[in-house]
Amino acid sequence: MMMDTIFALSSGAGTAGVAVIRLSGPKALEALMILSGKDLPKPRMAALRELKDHRTGVRLDKSLVLTFPAPASFTGEDVVELHLHGGRSVITGVLEALTEIDGLRMAEPGEFSKRAFENEKLDLTEAEGLNDLIHAQTAAQREQALRQLDGALKNLYEDWRGRLIGHLAHLEADIDFPDEDLPEGVAGAVLPNITSLRDDIEGYLKDNKRAEAIRDGFRIVILGEPNAGKSTLMNALSKSDVAIVSDEKGTTRDVIEVNLDLGGYPVRLIDTAGLREGEGDIEREGIRRAEKKAEEADLRLVLVRADGWPTIPEAASKWLDGDAILVITQTDRVSMFHVKHDDVPSGMKAITASVRDNDGLDELLSTVEDFVREAMAPRELPSLTRVRHRKALEDTVDHLYRFEDNAGLDPVLAAEDVRMAARSLGKITGRVGVEDMLDVVFSDFCIGK
Repeated sequence: MMMDTIFALSSGAGTAGVAVIRLSGPKALEALMILSGKDLPKPRMAALRELKDHRTGVRLDKSLVLTFPAPASFTGEDVVELHLHGGRSVITGVLEALTEIDGLRMAEPGEFSKRAFENEKLDLTEAEGLNDLIHAQTAAQREQALRQLDGALKNLYEDWRGRLIGHLAHLEADIDFPDEDLPEGVAGAVLPNITSLRDDIEGYLKDNKRAEAIRDGFRIVILGEPNAGKSTLMNALSKSDVAIVSDEKGTTRDVIEVNLDLGGYPVRLIDTAGLREGEGDIEREGIRRAEKKAEEADLRLVLVRADGWPTIPEAASKWLDGDAILVITQTDRVSMFHVKHDDVPSGMKAITASVRDNDGLDELLSTVEDFVREAMAPRELPSLTRVRHRKALEDTVDHLYRFEDNAGLDPVLAAEDVRMAARSLGKITGRVGVEDMLDVVFSDFCIGK
């Protein structure tokens, strides 16, 4: 069945110097000729064309146009790009004219990328990388998205899947062709290779969810009792008045969040309600949310007031661990304030700070940046970027554990375990099928004799 030709504004909305409208599908090239009244320009070469509304003959724009005949295009279909002047009237006029051409319709969200996937121009991980690149706000997000768009994840997952399919081909041959001159105990013979691959995948999963933090933001939660200076510190670090500051206890009752670019890494800085026995249902709910955010945090800034030091309130001390920084605040209120080494919990670093005097904030920010940089340090293998990838890999590992249990007992079940593991990997890239497995069977065993 012939697919519709789709079109959409591919550049940002609003007035601009240039706006790009993209068309893709079997009537894309014909639509350009209808609008321009001229023959097509050479593929991938810009040409100047006057565009008119074919119904009324009204001029719409003088535009640079490019054509990308199938299959050498982003979607794998015939593609046309119209580089227009970016005024609202020009864009609206061209979109309305395209709407009136038979066989054309506005594209749905993500439909160009979906067609690229369907025509095997992108796999699912590359499509996700493209989406991440469009939404990247920091250098780390940009680099991670580019690496995924270049196929780093696809190559890793397809390598693992290809190895499993190779083993599965031998297992299937052992089951289906017992009279052939094949080695005995194929399941046992491939078991070491499969367990080694399983160990590799399990090791890959132990990544502290680094890439997901790069995509979604490294979560830094500010904790402490009421009036410990949480909101004041939040405003100082974010350089904006995002949180209300007051001496009244319980002022912050809900979670307040702001996004920052810290050394090229995306950070979500989160202010929370003061930790104490809440007064009233609303404050208690705020404290419950604060503790939930503390549990989910990648880093906790635990605040303690200088005038109460060295006592650390129990509500705050419970959050001091390897993923926390102790911050002693409001040091301007204590004359000649000094922290003794013995008063600091073992393994913790205490940073003194006064927002009023702008003292200690640079050291705190530097310490936080070092923590974030170390936590998000790149590794050799491409990073695991999505929850769905993680779930599919966990399913793969589970199937391979079941294979180990069945390898010496039931060759049919053992083969099914490997098949399901390969299928789980295939779900990540979107290349689920049996064709490549059959290719291995025929090339390795010359079955069709």
